[in-house]
Amino acid sequence: LKRGSGMIRSIGVMVAAVALSGCAMNAPQYSARMDNVIKLKDAQFRDAKVADFSSLPAKDNANPISLRGSSLESPYGKSYSAYLTEAIKQELTLAGKYSQASNVEISGELQRNDLNAGSITTGDGFIAARIVVKKDGQVAYDQVKSATITWPSSFAGPVAIPAAAQSYPKLVQTLLDTLFSDKAFLDALK
Repeated sequence: LKRGSGMIRSIGVMVAAVALSGCAMNAPQYSARMDNVIKLKDAQFRDAKVADFSSLPAKDNANPISLRGSSLESPYGKSYSAYLTEAIKQELTLAGKYSQASNVEISGELQRNDLNAGSITTGDGFIAARIVVKKDGQVAYDQVKSATITWPSSFAGPVAIPAAAQSYPKLVQTLLDTLFSDKAFLDALK
């Protein structure tokens, strides 16, 4: 009887793994990184607004992101460019530097965006976006910024898929850390 119950338990785990492998889920909502907020707070500009980012149609700019047969969708209008827009707004707002009435506008285009949960030991993600700052309609900054991250993964899909999903906000935080560390970007906001 013990042997049979162990087999039933194993079958139950396999069924759960198969069920999880084909489902769609939302990426976690963005949560601002305190280091990023402090960088913006300490920067010498008054305020800025954020226009909606666009998204470059490309193979490595996934929407939704495929994770071992599951799909990961953005919680912001099912759009990862909207996710990036929301992330920048959150960081500026928490720093006390966001104003929709500002003459300084941040916009851009999401160009690369993907997570890889296929490895049995380590997952990785990459993101790249063209960031544009306009002052009174004139371009003051136009550069592509990118970021990559890694995280511990697993052979088991029920472990690897959630680990990848939970890593997405960290990927965006890392991109914004790179952007907010760029003196040319901060100078363009003055």
